[in-house]
Amino acid sequence: MIELSAVSKIFHQGQPNECRALCAVSLTLQRGGMTVFKGPSGSGKTTLLTLVGALARPTSGRISLDGRLLSNLPERFLTEVRRHTFGFVFQQFNLIRGLSVLENVMLPAYPLGRPHRELTQAAQALLERFGLDGKTASRVEWLSGGEAQRTALARALINDPAVLIADEPTANLDSALSGEVLALLGELAAQGRTVLISSHDPRVCSAAPVTRLIELHDGHIVGDYAC
Repeated sequence: MIELSAVSKIFHQGQPNECRALCAVSLTLQRGGMTVFKGPSGSGKTTLLTLVGALARPTSGRISLDGRLLSNLPERFLTEVRRHTFGFVFQQFNLIRGLSVLENVMLPAYPLGRPHRELTQAAQALLERFGLDGKTASRVEWLSGGEAQRTALARALINDPAVLIADEPTANLDSALSGEVLALLGELAAQGRTVLISSHDPRVCSAAPVTRLIELHDGHIVGDYAC
C-alpha cells in the first residue's frame, strides 16, 4: 500500500519562475489493480507518479510504502527501494541506443548482482512473452514504436517489481498498438501487480482493465472514481 499525506511539490521555490506542481495531495493506493491518473498537460499527474516511484522528493508532506516512510530516506536507501519495488516505463522509452534489445532489458538488473546466465534467461523469457524473441540481438534504434514500447515494458519487469509505473504509455502509438499495450498492462494487473498510469488518452481512461481513475487539475485531485 502506498500512502500520500498532504504531499506538495514546488519547482524553483522562492524564485520568479516558481511552479506549484502538486498541492497538498492525500491519497491511498492499495496493492493490485490498474489506476489511471488523468489530466491535461501541467495537471501534475507525471509529477505525482515521479514522487510515488521515489524518483523525486516532495517539497512537503509524507509518502509511505507498506507503512515505511519513504520521503525522508537517504538516497542510497531510496535507490534500493526503487530497484526492488518499482518498474518504470517512460514516455520516450529511454532505451539506450547502440545496445541490443536484450542488453537494454538486462540493464536495470546488473546492480543486483544476479548470475549472468540466470539474468539472460529471465530477460529472454520476458522478450518471448511480449513477442520480441526474434529481436533480442537487434539494436533498439531499429525497432518500431510498438516494439520499443514492449521492450521498455520488459525492461521495467526484469527485477520483478510489485509496482509498475507507466508515464503516457500510448502517447507514441496508434490505436492498434495502444490496445496491445493496454492488454499487456491489464495482464500484469490481473497477476497482482499494482499498475499506475498517467494519461490524457481517452482510450486508456476507458480501457477495460482500469479499476480506478483519478483526475488531476492544477496540482489538485478533482475526481476519484472506481471503474
